[in-house]
Amino acid sequence: VQLQASGGGLVQPGGSLRLSCAASGFTLDQFTIGWFRQAPGKEREGVSCISSNSGTTYYADSMTGRFTISRDNAKNTIYLQMNSLKPEDTATYYCAIILERCHGAAMAKGPFGVWGQGTLVTVSS
Repeated sequence: VQLQASGGGLVQPGGSLRLSCAASGFTLDQFTIGWFRQAPGKEREGVSCISSNSGTTYYADSMTGRFTISRDNAKNTIYLQMNSLKPEDTATYYCAIILERCHGAAMAKGPFGVWGQGTLVTVSS
């Protein structure tokens, strides 16, 4: 039972990346899933979450309008499309199961289930 984030890399400011979070050993379709990030020397930060049926999404203020979360339950995968990337978006990005509805408080406090291995996003010229 695991989640695996992928799709990170080096991108120039203003560029785009799409991260994927794939599940193995279980199906994601009944769970709220969140994306989080942690930059070196900083605390973990909630980025976005999506409810099991995609009916509810949440974005942290600094990501609103730039990031889009989506899910394809048939592919057992969650996506995070990141546009207009800034150097301050540089971090390791993680996905995780949130054992709650998708909202800001749950992003901050959980409870959380399985966490995936992170993928590094570097925004630099």
